[in-house]
Order: sequence, then structure tokens, then C-alpha cells
Amino acid sequence: MTGQARIRATIPHRHPILLVDRVVSVEPGARIRTRKAISGTEHCYAGLPDDAPEEEYAYPLSRLLESWAQSAVLLASWERPNADVLTGQVELLTGLRGVELVEPVYPGDVVEHVVIAVRELPDAAIFRGECAVDGRIAVRVGQLTVARRDADFLRPGGTGAR
Repeated sequence: MTGQARIRATIPHRHPILLVDRVVSVEPGARIRTRKAISGTEHCYAGLPDDAPEEEYAYPLSRLLESWAQSAVLLASWERPNADVLTGQVELLTGLRGVELVEPVYPGDVVEHVVIAVRELPDAAIFRGECAVDGRIAVRVGQLTVARRDADFLRPGGTGAR
């Protein structure tokens, strides 16, 4: 397993938006398994009344997908890490489809993300996969597409500005 030091050396995400806790296994260019522990102290639960029903504590799908997408970026960047979005190649989410929420996730759950590389190109990558809790599928992701662009291309007035 690989922890926070390698994750932070590979992708630019930081607190409070870093949503991957651990890399369980990785086959560079092929697949990655990561974990995210859901805590009842996360910002998305702030302001819930003490008597809120359990369903109010369902972890937001948007945050599950962000965590899963960060795992995809980890896979895409594993052999060419770039923790600085101001230099080198930057991965940008360009498309997401075929998302199915199978069952909710709650505080106390440990989500395991599986990301499988469908296709790798020099300037893009396509992934699919799922999120599971205790071996039960919680979310299926049909396809995530990322584009790779030079940081200079994205900077105002940079070489790619039009």
C-alpha cells in the first residue's frame, strides 16, 4: 500500500479537496485500487441537525465521483507524477458518463475505488470502474475522459491562449 506522501507527490490535490487516503494497489497504465474513509466530520455534514435522519448522512455522489476521478488521475500520472499544476502536464476532466448510484455510502464506510484504463493516448485517457463498500458496489462509472494539457497552454497569455 501507498500512503499520503506518494499521493501528494503524484497529484496536485490538497486539503480540503484531496479525497483519496491510500493506494491499495496499482498496475501502471492498467488499473488502480484506492481507498477513501468517509468521516462524519467532513464539511459536507456541517450544519446537519442532531436529529437528522440517516438518509441525510448519505455521502454526496459528487464527492464520491471526485474521489474516484482523483484515483483515475493517480493512475494516469503514476509514472509521470506532477503535483504542481503550474508546470508540466495537467489532467483535465473532459467527460463523465454512465454513472449509476447503486447504494448510498455513509460515515464510517471505507470506499474502495477501482479504476481501469480503457485507452491511453499522449494527450488524453479514458477510464471506467466502480466504488464499493465491503465488497458491495455503491457506484459504477461507465466512462471518464481526461485531457492532458501543458500548464503553459492553460495560463492566461500562455502559449496556448487564443
